[in-house]
Amino acid sequence: MISPLYRCVALLAGVLLTINSHAGIVLNTTRIIYPAQDKEVSFGVHNTGSAEILLQSWLEPNVDNPDPGRLPFVVTPALARMAGDGKQLLRIIYAGTDMPRDRESVLWLNVQEIPQAAPENSLQVAIRQRIKVFFRPEGLQGDPAKAAQTLRWRLGPDVLVVENPGAFYVSMVKIQLRQGARTLLGKDSQMIAPGQSVQIPFEHRPKVAATDLSFISINDFGGQDAYRARLNAEQTVQAVKAEPR
Repeated sequence: MISPLYRCVALLAGVLLTINSHAGIVLNTTRIIYPAQDKEVSFGVHNTGSAEILLQSWLEPNVDNPDPGRLPFVVTPALARMAGDGKQLLRIIYAGTDMPRDRESVLWLNVQEIPQAAPENSLQVAIRQRIKVFFRPEGLQGDPAKAAQTLRWRLGPDVLVVENPGAFYVSMVKIQLRQGARTLLGKDSQMIAPGQSVQIPFEHRPKVAATDLSFISINDFGGQDAYRARLNAEQTVQAVKAEPR
């Protein structure tokens, strides 16, 4: 007699095999930079699975612009059929209006695979990937490759304050604040918009001593650049790029 536990494990294994047979879209980029002067930008999608899928793609605004119907962009084809191990080129086209011209904007690109058919007694799952699209107007002051260096950092009474005076978004990971071996703050990720000021609460209150800041900035190509700075009291400082070890 088969035990209930064995049946449960067998059912779960069957479900996972069914999911794995369908889950397989891979984008050829982790972020998209859209220069405003370009009529369109394109990216590739690869269906690494063996089953045919339906690929659905669309754009959403960032949280500061909640109306997706007003976005002057279109993704084409919005719906595409992909064979197993098939590849598809998708394009994003800008209508040329209704976007800020004095700063960078960010959108979210959603790419979702929908299995064409589900076998009996199996689970059908639509799997979605989501990446950022940075829309970059012409003539912005500054160099996006150096945007992380322009950030202004200072210690507040209970928070680490970071201000972005530039026109470009800065995406960061592994933000750490330390005094010797003591970690005062650790944050996995933070994106700061042009002109934005962000306060990050301390996990432990700092002592009256120099404090070491480190973070990693994600560049246009998805690469990681390390930065460091030393903070004292409420003095405002800018980080410098760390030399590779």
